[in-house]
Amino acid sequence: MVSSSTPEKSPLTPPIRNIFRFKTGSRRPYRSISPYDFDGALPGVVSPPPKAPRKVPRSPFKVLDAPALQDDFYLNLVDWSSHNVLAVGLGNCVYLWNACSSKVTKLCDLGADDSVCSVGWAQRGTHLAVGTNNGKVEIWDALRCRKIRTTEGHGLRVGALAWSSLLLSSGSRDKTILQHDIRAQEDVVSKLTGHKSEVCGLKWAYDDRELASGGNDNRLFVWNQHSMQPVLKFSAHTAAVKAIDWSPHMHGLLASGGGTSDRCIRFWNTTTNSHLSCMDTGKSGGFLTHL
Repeated sequence: MVSSSTPEKSPLTPPIRNIFRFKTGSRRPYRSISPYDFDGALPGVVSPPPKAPRKVPRSPFKVLDAPALQDDFYLNLVDWSSHNVLAVGLGNCVYLWNACSSKVTKLCDLGADDSVCSVGWAQRGTHLAVGTNNGKVEIWDALRCRKIRTTEGHGLRVGALAWSSLLLSSGSRDKTILQHDIRAQEDVVSKLTGHKSEVCGLKWAYDDRELASGGNDNRLFVWNQHSMQPVLKFSAHTAAVKAIDWSPHMHGLLASGGGTSDRCIRFWNTTTNSHLSCMDTGKSGGFLTHL
C-alpha cells in the first residue's frame, strides 16, 4: 500500500505526492432534495412547512490534483465506492484515495502499451473493474491490491462499465456490450448489439432488472436481464448519451443526459415506455451522475 507520505516513484507516472493534493475549506451541511413534489395531502394530515431552497456552494471543499487525467468526454475515469474510496484512472495507472484517511494507493500499472479508459466499483465489496484502451477488462481486489481476472472480447477501448449484483457489463468503442460473470469460467457470458457507434454510458437499475446504455449514436437503449436486443429504444437526444442513472426510489424511472450540442436531461418511464419531461441545462448535460 502506498500512502501520500511515502510516495512510490515510477518513471511512467508522476510522483504520488503530486496526486490528490487537496485543500480544506468550509463545508456546508448537505440536504437532499427531490425533483418530484406531491400536490395535496392526505385528509387529516398537516403538510410540513416548505423547505428553504438548498444553497449550493460555489467553491469546492476539497480539490484533488490529478495529473495525467485524460480530457476525453467518452471515458469514465472516476468512480466512488460504497466504502468511501475514490478510484481514478491516470494515464496507464489506477490510484485509490481513501476519503476517510486521505491515504493514496497505487493499485495497478498497465504498462507503456496500454492505458486506463474506465473504472467501476462493484455495488458492494472491494472489487474494482478497469477498462483498458486495448479492449481488456481487469478485475481487481482493491483491498488486497491483487488482480483477480483479466477478460477479453472487445476489439477496441472499453470506456464504460456497470455492475449488477451478479454481472459486470462493459461498453466499448467496438459498439458492443459484453456481459461478464466473474463466477463463470468463460470471459463473456453474453454479447449485446444494437448501438451504431461507441457505447459510452452504462447503468444497471437498482433491482438488477434492466440495463440502460447510451451511445455516441445519440441513442438510449434499455435491456432486460435476458434480452439480446434492446427492449426499449429512445432517440430524443441530439448528442452522445453518456450520463445515465436510475431512481433508487421509483421502479422504472430513468434519467439521461446528452452532450454539449444537446444540453438536456430527460426523464423516462421504462414501465410505460414514455418520455416524462425534459430539462435544458443551458450547458452540457453529459456529466449527470445521480438523481
